[in-house]
Amino acid sequence: MSAFLYYLAAFAVVLGVLVVVHEFGHYQTARWLGVKVLRFSVGFGRPLWSRKFGRDDTEWAIAAFPLGGYVKMLDEREGEVPVAELHRSFNRQPVLSRMAIVVAGPLANFLLAIVLYWGLFWHGTEEFKPLLATPPAVSAAAAAGLANGELVRKVDGEGVQTWQEMRWLVLQRAVDHDRVALEVINRHQEIAIRHLDVSAVRRSGWEGDALERLGLALYRPSLPPVLGEVQGGGAAAAAGLRPADEVLSVDGHAIASWADFVHIVRQSPGLRLVLAVRRDGQPIEIALTPASIDEQGEEIGRVGVTVSDGDRARAESMVTVSYGPLSALSKAVVETWDKSAFTLLMMGKMITGEVSWRNISGPVTIADYAGRSARLGFDYYIKFMALVSISLGVLNLLPIPILDGGHLMYYLVEIIKRGPVSERSMEIGQQIGLALLLTLMAFAFYNDINRLISG
Repeated sequence: MSAFLYYLAAFAVVLGVLVVVHEFGHYQTARWLGVKVLRFSVGFGRPLWSRKFGRDDTEWAIAAFPLGGYVKMLDEREGEVPVAELHRSFNRQPVLSRMAIVVAGPLANFLLAIVLYWGLFWHGTEEFKPLLATPPAVSAAAAAGLANGELVRKVDGEGVQTWQEMRWLVLQRAVDHDRVALEVINRHQEIAIRHLDVSAVRRSGWEGDALERLGLALYRPSLPPVLGEVQGGGAAAAAGLRPADEVLSVDGHAIASWADFVHIVRQSPGLRLVLAVRRDGQPIEIALTPASIDEQGEEIGRVGVTVSDGDRARAESMVTVSYGPLSALSKAVVETWDKSAFTLLMMGKMITGEVSWRNISGPVTIADYAGRSARLGFDYYIKFMALVSISLGVLNLLPIPILDGGHLMYYLVEIIKRGPVSERSMEIGQQIGLALLLTLMAFAFYNDINRLISG
């Protein structure tokens, strides 16, 4: 499968699952409260496929424009309703019932995120340890005294086991703190406290990778350029390379580490390379032509070998984290809550100008991240799906007419004024909401195109 189709498929699965879950929240709650559902559509526009099922002959459809979906309920405002079914019309329901139906969609997205996180935390995930690489000379990390190979144990007193946990806590602290205290342990097992200035993240408007801006990079073990497994059918096997061969040079350029060898191979798709190799203590020369592989739209070289010391490197840099079922559930709920609050906070700061609008991502960027996470592995893909589900839930709860949060706003006004909002007010609100949504989409598409151009 080409990279484009792979990324498209990964995006389609995420989008399809999230839309179905969101709309099913509306659908099932409406059914529980006695409202008749006429159509359940994944996508907008003309149906590409539709069938009618169930007691109410509900139409289930997949439509042409896939970015979203809707549940159409019986409603006097949208058509004539038989007298015998007036009691099942959405507009005839008590205001609290209508609020429950509307809020059920976003809540379904939050519930999905909890379930996904729960499964991951209970099953266990293999992740990178919070080991630090040598920071750039001019960076906040270097100024704090952080050094190569140091392991972060705590962030402002809160324990961390993985790189992602450390990253998340640093980002949270950077919202309203200028400095964070990192408790680290070096290779001599000495514990030290490093005070990291994180104010640069806010000054940049949260653009780009926050940790990279601070000079925090993941430690990569330096491995000797010795071959481990030579995969059958690959360029290395065809050239005659064997396990335990040590690469000394490529086209006369000395190879000091496995990373050096990988870098040259990746930069040489389809090019003939001459390797100086040590085998059984004797130097030999082998000609090798890396296969050309499409990776994220970039042509790279691949030869089909692994490093011999990979197991040691994995043990040094990776950790498996798992929890019991109840602890995993508790952590999943906290994770979903924290990320929901952080997403809402960032949206608020975007409105006030503290966070750059360049952080808004459209479908192209989301599809790119979907494909990347799928390539990294199932755990990463599920985490990505949970994060997007949270974002979708938060976005839909914003008090913008046309979104679920806008409808909730109308119903709150109805409760306060003891009467429904006028049709004219709702019509004006819909126009404003549509304009805001189109503006948001325009920003998202502009940012997507800009990222494609600038890389």
